[in-house]
Amino acid sequence: MVYINSNDIAKYDKRFRTNLINALTGFKSVSLLGTINAEGISNLAIFSQIIHVGANPPLIGILFRPHTVERHTLENILSNKEFTINHIPASHTKNAHHTSARWDKSEFEACGFTPEYTEMFKAPYVKESNIRLGCSFVERQDIQANDTVFIIGEIKEICLVDSVLQDDGFVDLETAGSITCSGLDSYHTTNKIARYTYAKPDKEPEEL
Repeated sequence: MVYINSNDIAKYDKRFRTNLINALTGFKSVSLLGTINAEGISNLAIFSQIIHVGANPPLIGILFRPHTVERHTLENILSNKEFTINHIPASHTKNAHHTSARWDKSEFEACGFTPEYTEMFKAPYVKESNIRLGCSFVERQDIQANDTVFIIGEIKEICLVDSVLQDDGFVDLETAGSITCSGLDSYHTTNKIARYTYAKPDKEPEEL
């Protein structure tokens, strides 16, 4: 085992420390966030700091780095009050990663993705994605500990291929081809181990 304390962490160079801490939380969901600015220019950015906040109402949270430089996705959400979350198929992993570059044009065009719109949202979906969520802005929380910004959105529209939705509401991410990620730049496909029944103290879980 390697033992690392807070003094050790403080002594690491910035890139090593960033890679280390970002990887420690394990596998994370990763998606493309689609937004549009006031001039109608679409924006697409890869995000891994996305979490479930609640089911009723259906809320999703996104953590943004400090707003000390231009953050087009954050600025577009605050301006237009809507955004889309699009799962990334394994076949488009490299293209998705490339959206993190500092482009001077729409990432849809630059990285080979197709914008798609519905009547409900001005923000663009990713046509290549098999699971897409349309969200409206609900709340902003500024995290004082490190100046990051936490945005909460409500799911207003769900677009997914019918083969991934099961009878009990479970969404089969492997059938959808959705990838996951670890750290800042490592992407993974998954293999399901099992689904289990609701856990109760007097009964051993059974495999679904």
